[in-house]
Amino acid sequence: MMTEFDDKVCEVFLREQLNHYTEPVADGIEEAREFLNDFCAHVVNSVEEVTEYFSEDYDMDTYTKEDILDMDEVFDIGDGRYLIVE
Repeated sequence: MMTEFDDKVCEVFLREQLNHYTEPVADGIEEAREFLNDFCAHVVNSVEEVTEYFSEDYDMDTYTKEDILDMDEVFDIGDGRYLIVE
């Protein structure tokens, strides 16, 4: 299932992309949307869903909520949702 990236998600990604990448990967909303689609990013609705997403690759019992939210791959949208870009 493909995730839809609304303008708010794209704006947060644009603003925070240098926390994950050494140089900008997108310069506008449409470029951000294309980048996120190309890299199979995901939007989830809670910290619990972020934890579930990473649980296949990591032992999430060793991570606190703060650790999870501080991961470079996780972008806090500010409305309860999180963008995950690996």
